[in-house]
Amino acid sequence: MTAGSYDVIIIGAGHNGLVTAAYLARAGWRVLVLERRELVGGACVTEALWPGFKVSTASYVNSLLRPEIIRDLELSRYGFELLPRSPSSFTPFPDGRFLLMGPDKTLTAAQVAKFSARDAAALPRYEAMLERVADFIEPTLLRTPPNPWSLAPRNLLQLAGLGWRFLRLGSDGPRALEILTGAARPILDRWFESEELKIALATDAIIGAMASPSMPGTAYVLFHHVMGECNGVRGMWGYVRGGMGGISEALAAAARVHGAEIRTNSPVARILTRNARATGVALADGTEYRAPRVVSSADAHVTFLDLVDATALPDEFLAAVRAIDYSSASLKINVALSELPAFRAVQNGGLPPDAHLRGTIHIAPTLDYMEQAFDDAKYGRPSANPILECTIPSVVDSTVAPPGKHVMSFFVQYAPYQLRDGGWDQVKDAFADRCFDILDQYAPNFKRSVIARQVLSPLDLERRFGLTGGNIFQGAMTLSQLFFLRPLPGYADYRTPIQGLYLCGAATHPGGGVMGACGYNAAREILRDGKR
Repeated sequence: MTAGSYDVIIIGAGHNGLVTAAYLARAGWRVLVLERRELVGGACVTEALWPGFKVSTASYVNSLLRPEIIRDLELSRYGFELLPRSPSSFTPFPDGRFLLMGPDKTLTAAQVAKFSARDAAALPRYEAMLERVADFIEPTLLRTPPNPWSLAPRNLLQLAGLGWRFLRLGSDGPRALEILTGAARPILDRWFESEELKIALATDAIIGAMASPSMPGTAYVLFHHVMGECNGVRGMWGYVRGGMGGISEALAAAARVHGAEIRTNSPVARILTRNARATGVALADGTEYRAPRVVSSADAHVTFLDLVDATALPDEFLAAVRAIDYSSASLKINVALSELPAFRAVQNGGLPPDAHLRGTIHIAPTLDYMEQAFDDAKYGRPSANPILECTIPSVVDSTVAPPGKHVMSFFVQYAPYQLRDGGWDQVKDAFADRCFDILDQYAPNFKRSVIARQVLSPLDLERRFGLTGGNIFQGAMTLSQLFFLRPLPGYADYRTPIQGLYLCGAATHPGGGVMGACGYNAAREILRDGKR
């Protein structure tokens, strides 16, 4: 049964899909967005898991959402509000000391100087170097990558422009290459001497990655975390008032204002094609919608191996899709608390109340601890001593928990998707218990303050959010899967071998994170094709 026809159908109401929908609707197109879940947002959602508690079940902090999107779509009109976190990083150590860092340069310098005066002097130079590299990389985020295998004038001009801008980096050029291709640990070892500072920085290099800080590719993940901004402040991360779903709800509202139709509880079962052209979609209940253009915000695996008939795609393309790396080792725990964790390290630290709980709490006592945690994962075992990255948004945002109560999230490494023994449904609660035991060593009141918890294993992330392998980036953010190689060589322009079928999710350039750039770039290319 055909239920209607549109100019474009977008599969998935994740934040990138909603960005694409809003821009196409703003251009006057008839847009239909189909979302399989009961709410919009994909992995950028707020859910009421327990009465009175609003939980960002998957993504949990924001910095990367492009300011151009916030401005163009007037997201503040629809309730979007960023709440800056300052201080932004708290790392307690087993010996009772701690390191607190953030945008307050004076505070950060004093904190780092507790461990090394030399590092306190080096940190501003390190950050300035990253700023210069960011000035080179950031303009590429909202541009379609050139195809280096094409001799088309547009591609040649783009490549020449990139080369010219790279030459202008001067002595920072080799550093930029190392950040794009290298390992985080050697870079941190070269800049700093204190283990404590390197630990606080290195945790950002492994989030979402199946890699230790000493492995190539982690430098870019580290850089990825310092590239964004919060309310105009570079490198600062923030919470979204009401939870991360505030982003998606604002995007959906903007899309609807411009005429887009968004339907939840509408799982797409097939992308319809004819003669290598997209013609619409069919839902799981058999309902069909027609459109000459279909845009998928799902990853390449789901789009091409699950939704498209294999006979409509070249064999070599399908083989390349099957070879995409979705290696992941992340597990998410969401917790409702009766009180804030009382960390031993700050009981006599002279800090303002709750200052150390505003940002991210890093639990990893040494760099070797990180390496050993990864050693377990590479042999198919959850880390015996996992790395914890914790946030408590209710310290900054009173709307997400009842008075006097709090919500806390754990982002845990390493939890490999493929286990050598058993399955995640059997072991995830024991692994979560181990994470709680570790945090309790630093904050002894933690376990007794837990009211409720939700544990999302990599398998749960795949089931719940459609993330192949539980990979939060829709594909590993390694050199072989970045820029003009993402999602595949020759297909980095958001188009596919099927005419009228596009990708707009994190599987495309510039990749994962709540950035919106993938959806923005895809919309531009779709509109460009529409003018031809």
